[in-house]
Amino acid sequence: MATSLRESFLRHVCQTSDAPMGLELDSALGATIRTRDGREYIDLLAGIGVNNVGHAHPRVVEAVREQAGRYLHAMVYGEYVLAPQVRLAELLAKVTPEPLSVVYFTNSGTEANEGALKTAKKLTGRRRLIAFDRSYHGDTHGSLSVTGREVYRTPFLPLLPEVDFLPFGDDAALGRIDDTVAGVIVEPVQGEGGVRVPPREWLPTLRDRCTEAGALLIFDEVQTGFGRTGRLFACEHWAVVPDILVLAKALGGGMPLGAFLGSPEVMGCLSHDPPLAHVTTSGGHPVCCAAGLAALKVILEEQLPARAASLGRGIREELKRMGERHGGVRDVRGLGMLIGLELDSAARTRAFAERAFAEGVIVGWTLHSDTVVRLAPPLNISEGELERGLAGLDAALAAAAGIV
Repeated sequence: MATSLRESFLRHVCQTSDAPMGLELDSALGATIRTRDGREYIDLLAGIGVNNVGHAHPRVVEAVREQAGRYLHAMVYGEYVLAPQVRLAELLAKVTPEPLSVVYFTNSGTEANEGALKTAKKLTGRRRLIAFDRSYHGDTHGSLSVTGREVYRTPFLPLLPEVDFLPFGDDAALGRIDDTVAGVIVEPVQGEGGVRVPPREWLPTLRDRCTEAGALLIFDEVQTGFGRTGRLFACEHWAVVPDILVLAKALGGGMPLGAFLGSPEVMGCLSHDPPLAHVTTSGGHPVCCAAGLAALKVILEEQLPARAASLGRGIREELKRMGERHGGVRDVRGLGMLIGLELDSAARTRAFAERAFAEGVIVGWTLHSDTVVRLAPPLNISEGELERGLAGLDAALAAAAGIV
């Protein structure tokens, strides 16, 4: 008897949970995913913030096809002049705050964070790193070392030494950033930590403290970048410019791509003592950069950050009305179309997420909280797709109403 695709998936693809969603995809377009058995799902998670321009945007697909017909991988990073890489770096330098004008491309967000941490250590000559409780920066050793959740860190100890965790959003703790600290890494809005938005003055205060201590401030905008929060980059909400800006997820328009940016002075330290102080084989792959360039142009031309700001407000208001009708909703929060729906018990949250899936709506249950559901729809989701998605969430909340 022939082995089914699902059986082969469970047998040969390394499993990272005991209950994978297991959808057998046939196609995905916009905010709609179609499975091989003919079902449709509204994706209100956008591949966890990857598909800001939706699944398979025509301009991204065309850019991939065109570049794939020219050349694929040609040489390790930084040796050849690759037009898609250069053009994307140019545009990123144009749309990010000054003096962030030099880009190092990677394969992923965790790799970009690794490069940012190495850069902070190399430039300052210091060893200490500061991160924040409930943060998430990736799963490679260095990124995991600055991720603020012990349940994920403990099995892999020892990690990097000299990493301290401070409470997120707490001014009083920032005095622990002193002249022994190489870098401070922070998400401007915590995603996996429960969609936590810091107090208004906290990030400016953190910026001032890093400047005083001579520590590099690293903003991990892997999830918050490219219009997700209602501005092109979340740092713009606070008018704070980090020393290093880390990007990934939506950067590639659906292709794997990450980057970290800094000033020429910051990024220049990677080219000497020794040369190739940070190197990657396939980071900044030309096909991925072509896709990223096309996606960024769509975001800018269609003014998707502004749409995310207005549509996100409307979604949060509708979720609050659902909570008033059905009960069980403790809070609705977020910025733009990065939204956290907090329920009043883990059991209700599980029931809600499972019923939403049964209703054909994909949402995210955050790693760091068993009572927060995360929404991050494509920024260009159609009105019809959004209506179907919200109807499914309404039905899920109603079904979960009787669960404590």
